[in-house]
Amino acid sequence: MAIARVHPLLVAFLALLLVGTCQARPAPRPAASKGAVVDGITAIYNFGDSISDTGNLLREGAAGGMMEHTDCHCSTLSLIHIGLPLLNPYLDKGADFTHGVNFAVTGATALDTAALASIGVTAPHTNSSLNVQLQWFKDFMSATTKSPAEVREKLANALVMVGEIGGNDYNYAFAMNRPLSGSDGERSVADVGRMMTGVVESMFLVPKVVQSVKSAAKEVLDMGATRVVIPGNFPLGCVPSYLAAVNETDSAAYDGNGCLVGLNLFAQMHNVLLQQGIRELRRSYPAATIAYADYFNAYVRMLEGAREMGFDGAAVTKACCSAGGGDGSKYNFDMERMCGAPGTAVCARPEERISWDGVHLTQRAYSVMAGLLYQKGFASPPPVKFPRQ
Repeated sequence: MAIARVHPLLVAFLALLLVGTCQARPAPRPAASKGAVVDGITAIYNFGDSISDTGNLLREGAAGGMMEHTDCHCSTLSLIHIGLPLLNPYLDKGADFTHGVNFAVTGATALDTAALASIGVTAPHTNSSLNVQLQWFKDFMSATTKSPAEVREKLANALVMVGEIGGNDYNYAFAMNRPLSGSDGERSVADVGRMMTGVVESMFLVPKVVQSVKSAAKEVLDMGATRVVIPGNFPLGCVPSYLAAVNETDSAAYDGNGCLVGLNLFAQMHNVLLQQGIRELRRSYPAATIAYADYFNAYVRMLEGAREMGFDGAAVTKACCSAGGGDGSKYNFDMERMCGAPGTAVCARPEERISWDGVHLTQRAYSVMAGLLYQKGFASPPPVKFPRQ
């Protein structure tokens, strides 16, 4: 059969099949902050996926394989050092939800599973899409308040995080169309066709994903939320798992930070449409603060200023916890042996690494990003007014 060389942009899209799921041996869970509550915020309500899941997937009983033996705590940006305890997962029915609830589920999608299934895309890890999480939120409010007015009063002093979510919708679309042959850069014509189908399907999903996020934000605003944060997508082309999966040898495929241009362009397409949706929400809810959290540029800023921020400048695209080896050795990432698998190890100084497991960030990197977002202007307009230091 004829063999074709795939353009780096198309090869890059293949990396999106790496779904951001929690793995074993998570980064150490930080102690709850004991500082004073900042800017009147008494609770945080968080929607999302593995970036902020603190245990919902495991309590669903849906986790398979390695994840069944994991204390799933993927790092979260939602606390942002405002003096509140860590958020408990909604499905932990015995937990204290005085200061908020985490509805995020690892592997969750912005679109319902039925909507994805209509174009042949399957969500393998969970059915707890953004709409399901939103219903949990409504159920929680109904169970803990006596009237819509009381809900509005409760939300008046809360911060609502709608995302980050949507990345898995794209991941699953690409995974359904992944190539069947090897990963040596040479693809059959059939594989090229499959990849292009994945690209088209994923691009088709972008406006639908953005609309889902916008609709969820609208519902919480209608219920009385006054401060809502809507994060954009990360620069996927800078993430070790994606870099290792592509393993592109053409230097023209990378930018000055060593990130894959094609993947970052895709992420920014999502972000541009999302920001347009946020502007529309602001016009409809002028009394509310609706912030766009620029995860993309905050992450890039962290890469560019890695050394001055105390990170190992020579390892900004290397995972801390992994087996490494194989084609992914440059990034210390091996998809066949991700963090928690037999033979994996944790780097000597996690606090000097940006990437924890090749998919998620280290606790310190999340902390630095939180500072960039909420104290350095990468979340705009500022959803929280911090006292000057």
